[in-house]
Amino acid sequence: MPCCKHPTWVPVYRWHVSHMPDDAMSTSISAAANVPLFLYPFLNTTSKTRPFEYLRLTSLGVIGALVKIDDTEVINFLLSTEIIPLCLKTMEMGSELSKTVATFIVQKILIDQVGLNYVCHTAERFFAVQKCLVSLVESLQAAPSVRLLKHIIRCFLRLTDNARAREALRTHTPLLLLDPDFTACLKDDGQTRQWLAQLLANVGLKHPDPIFAEITEPTQPLPLPPPEQ
Repeated sequence: MPCCKHPTWVPVYRWHVSHMPDDAMSTSISAAANVPLFLYPFLNTTSKTRPFEYLRLTSLGVIGALVKIDDTEVINFLLSTEIIPLCLKTMEMGSELSKTVATFIVQKILIDQVGLNYVCHTAERFFAVQKCLVSLVESLQAAPSVRLLKHIIRCFLRLTDNARAREALRTHTPLLLLDPDFTACLKDDGQTRQWLAQLLANVGLKHPDPIFAEITEPTQPLPLPPPEQ
């Protein structure tokens, strides 16, 4: 089937974006940001066959290279498209690697203030992301992945920077993140342990394992953006 043959320019473009110098990168943002539009059909497929999974993963790699730029212009453009629903779809049905890259993309979008405001602007958007993250956590019981868990925890932590999201997460944070057996995989990952400890402190919870005791005070949530006119 012709559509199953991956376009050879995608890996080349992904490499090109990730290796561009900073000055060239800044002048190419607008052109580069439009490329994902051509990749979205590959992310929208529900097929789990190897050819389509390769297309999905390669397409995510291009978008992942773009969000690594840490440029609000790129985030603004992606948010004007269907990137969040498509990433959530991949997080639900992709391979472990595709789920990891899709979660990383959501993480990078949330790290940008524009992205955090966008996701937390409505309850519908917030809970779509929250429910997908919870589902991912639950899936890791059967198939543990420290790499994926790290991105999930960072997403949850960033959401607590929004006051309304923090309040919601007080009752909607997955309890598995408090399970010493589940989080034992983080014993050698100090950064992620700190993120989890801070997340739990922000939502009024405390991990029973003493290795998470280094952070007990919540951070201050960011000021809420003004309502849209």
